[in-house]
Amino acid sequence: MKLFEADMIQVLETIIRGFVSLVTLFLVTKLMGKKQISELSLFDYVMGISIGNFAAEITINMESQFVNGLVSIILFGVVSFVISKIAIKNMTLRRIFMGVPTILIEHGKLLENGLLKAKIDVNDLLEECRVNGYFDISEIEYAIMEANGKISILPNGESKPLTIKDMKIKPQKQGLCSNVIIDGKIMYNNLKNINKDEKWLNKELKVKGKNLEDILLATVDINEKITFYLRNIDEKTINVLE
Repeated sequence: MKLFEADMIQVLETIIRGFVSLVTLFLVTKLMGKKQISELSLFDYVMGISIGNFAAEITINMESQFVNGLVSIILFGVVSFVISKIAIKNMTLRRIFMGVPTILIEHGKLLENGLLKAKIDVNDLLEECRVNGYFDISEIEYAIMEANGKISILPNGESKPLTIKDMKIKPQKQGLCSNVIIDGKIMYNNLKNINKDEKWLNKELKVKGKNLEDILLATVDINEKITFYLRNIDEKTINVLE
């Protein structure tokens, strides 16, 4: 039972410290930019782990100075932000802090030096190739490990997917879809952005025989094709209506 005994003041202090740490961590991460959570370089990874460790430490370690922990988080965040900005303009610093790409496959041949430099073995590389849809490395012109650890693959000419341009077909005009209904509710601002109104939408619903409350999502593309995704139905029964 002693396991569940706790000093309520200490618990409250932990909650407050955790909340303040979380808010500070969120603001610092916003300062560092989206790259911190989407495409981590080695430098970003180290900084992220350090900042997270500081946040955890000041939350649960009651003997640590709370202000000192917040200062550490902010300091590391500012340093990361400044270095990222400088590295954008300075090629040498960018190479040092962000790293450089490494060629692993060239003209369908494995480059042993590239594998050693990237510290990746053949099996891991083959797995990455298979994940990207290439089971035969002779189909690959180049495979490059980017600075963030991801592997980019360029297939050779014979293995490239056939495109509309190759078939000399005039492509249909492309653009973003507008969500005009979400969870049975009309998105009036989105309708306005595509120069449509509620009257037009109700007319489309009537023509297609759809009820507003039955629609989970409705989108309109740049060609004014409206697509309805209904509630509680299998994906195979989604209606695509023109």
